[in-house]
Amino acid sequence: MSYKEFIDRAKPEFEKTFKFLDQEIAKIRTSRASPALVEDIEVDAFGSKFPIKQLGAISTPSNNQIVIQPWDISYIEPIEKAIGKSGLGMSCAVDKNVLRLNLPMLTEEYRKSLEKILGEKSEQARQVIRRQREDVWNKIQAAQKAKEMSEDDKFRGKDELQKVVDEYNKKIKDLVDKKTKELV
Repeated sequence: MSYKEFIDRAKPEFEKTFKFLDQEIAKIRTSRASPALVEDIEVDAFGSKFPIKQLGAISTPSNNQIVIQPWDISYIEPIEKAIGKSGLGMSCAVDKNVLRLNLPMLTEEYRKSLEKILGEKSEQARQVIRRQREDVWNKIQAAQKAKEMSEDDKFRGKDELQKVVDEYNKKIKDLVDKKTKELV
């Protein structure tokens, strides 16, 4: 097997790590309302737990408001309770058949704690990518030791692998930088 095949097999794992980070970061509250803030909150309904996105439509009519329109009005009370327990610090008002969530302004202390969380999540993603890089590098070295590839190919593989890792680290940095700017 060539080094390119090892790297090509690892790319989906790198992409999966990046997409997971992207989803996790989308859940972090900024000064702008986003359906991602509430869509995965678990709601007790009919003796089971469901994410809000399965119980109604979520929209953001303005930068600081989220509107949830349940598909059945019997969901309103359980959704309201779940949002209250979520710890997001949003006030929830029932307006006929919809719930309106108003996001308060971010305090400086809360912004700093969100920046810290962003840093932790991005570092976790980088650690996963480093472990994946180490795994691919070990496979390339093992293939070279088993005389399945030349030593030159081994070092070309190392360079190519590092280029892919650098590309994903840059994507992670850009994603975190974009989210940090939204916190202002």
